[in-house]
Amino acid sequence: MIERARIKLSPWQQAAVAVGSAVGALLDPRRADLIAALGETTGKPAFERVLERMRRSPEGRAVLLERPRVISAKVGHAWDLPENTFGAAYARFMGSRKFSPDDRPPVRFMDTDELAYVAMRAREVHDLWHTLFGLPTNLIGESALKVIEFEQMHLPMCLLSVVGGTSRFNAKQRKLFFQHYFPWAVKAGFQCTDLMCLYYEQHFHEDLEDVRRKWGIIPAPIAPK
Repeated sequence: MIERARIKLSPWQQAAVAVGSAVGALLDPRRADLIAALGETTGKPAFERVLERMRRSPEGRAVLLERPRVISAKVGHAWDLPENTFGAAYARFMGSRKFSPDDRPPVRFMDTDELAYVAMRAREVHDLWHTLFGLPTNLIGESALKVIEFEQMHLPMCLLSVVGGTSRFNAKQRKLFFQHYFPWAVKAGFQCTDLMCLYYEQHFHEDLEDVRRKWGIIPAPIAPK
């Protein structure tokens, strides 16, 4: 179940939260709560389109029906899977960074339970996308993944995150991002399957390279030295 502590906002309140969250997130991109609030208050039309795509996809419909959660209680078995599997790769990604699947902020500003679940799902599969694309969690890696997320979901928050992230690059990072990561991310996000329509948990036991091929995933380029 998705947390029910959601808040109903009037249009002007929604605009105020969006502006405040945008300013705060630009000043401090580490504020996951502000980025989440920005995504919700500006992303309803995008989440509605994602919901419709999920309804048209057999695997997406299964996700909507069963509402799986990427939380420790549900994905802990990934740590016990064979080394070559998608699930084990996700476990390594999380464990090497001391991340917890339970750290995502709750959804607060979606109108319906179904939209709230789609927003929560988008939030919770973020680290699965990191795993699939082989992206680091530094500023360049997060900015590149936001390009892919924008292509996949068309969330305004993703575009703003790219702008905010790249504005904090130094000259070397900016050159690396726009010469290597940005062109790759545009191609990768366009070429792969509809990532919001995948029941990832049912593929944890499969070989990582097999699922990458099946879903059209192009892993991130190796940064030049």
